Amino acid sequence: MGQGMQNVANLTVDEVKEGLDQGSILLVDVREENEWVAGHIPGSILLPLSVLDPTALPPLNGRRLVLSCRSGKRSLTAAAQLQDAGLPAHAHLAGGFLDWSGQGCPVETGL
Repeated sequence: MGQGMQNVANLTVDEVKEGLDQGSILLVDVREENEWVAGHIPGSILLPLSVLDPTALPPLNGRRLVLSCRSGKRSLTAAAQLQDAGLPAHAHLAGGFLDWSGQGCPVETGL
């Protein structure tokens, strides 16, 4: 695990939703492809933790990098790995996809 774990902000569903609406965040889902296909947050991109490659991230272009997963655990692990690679992975959706879908927010399915 990386040193930066304590430096990851816990964002709420509302904060992530607002950032997506404003185009101010790049939301990276680190779940596996089968989980993504079953349901994901619209506007997020898939980069599974099992094959996490910092060079595969698209340019941030001024956006804040925010990670998400099912419940918030894998996104913290991914944040530490990305921080160790020198990337500004300092925020995640604390309750993950479970919180997002549990609050009735929009969900997309498929690739």
